[in-house]
Amino acid sequence: TKGFWKVKKAVVLLSGGLDSAVLLYLAKSQGYLCSCLSFDYGQRHLKEIEGAKKVATLCGCQHTLVKLSLPWLDSALINKDLPLSAKIEDIGKGIPPTYVAARNLIFLSIGISYCESIKASSLFIGANAVDFSGYPDCRDEFLSAFSEAVNLGTKAGVNGEPISIERPLIEKKKSDIIRLGTELNVPFELTWSCYLGGETPCGECESCLLRKKGFMEAGISDPL
Repeated sequence: TKGFWKVKKAVVLLSGGLDSAVLLYLAKSQGYLCSCLSFDYGQRHLKEIEGAKKVATLCGCQHTLVKLSLPWLDSALINKDLPLSAKIEDIGKGIPPTYVAARNLIFLSIGISYCESIKASSLFIGANAVDFSGYPDCRDEFLSAFSEAVNLGTKAGVNGEPISIERPLIEKKKSDIIRLGTELNVPFELTWSCYLGGETPCGECESCLLRKKGFMEAGISDPL
């Protein structure tokens, strides 16, 4: 009815990692009614997804898990025979072996389909292009181009109700993301960043190194 407050709906890509948890809490703080979307694509472990479920439940959000079957084994995140360790000084200087072919393109496409089905106006992704591993599908140029394609190829876009691709963390340092998460009371103890699924983080993979660097620069203790 005209004059009544309209609920803002959003789909949040929630991996269960640090960035995506901050993303969810940020979207909620901006007044969005959030639905969370995670993916099981054959990665080395599901510990991150367990964290995503816990974070979504804590936020009172619906959580949907989509299972994909990616048969190719060229990524170290899928193929356990490929090495994961990295050096902090080498991160971001090339596309690493942990790159999964067109992963964000796949995730975003499914996320947009979800948005259209529930009439959500925004899709949130925690992509970051500052302290990141050099993945090409985490860059703002890619997300801008994808956004244009979305609104050319969806009913919502053609009908003048474009779905926005929100990437509020894209230009933030990891330490800034951690500080923001602390302000928003994000339960970092429920998140998981390590590419291995052990009892404790390995401390040697790219994701562990970036997380450790971020907490150190933020001057905050990592609960993990």
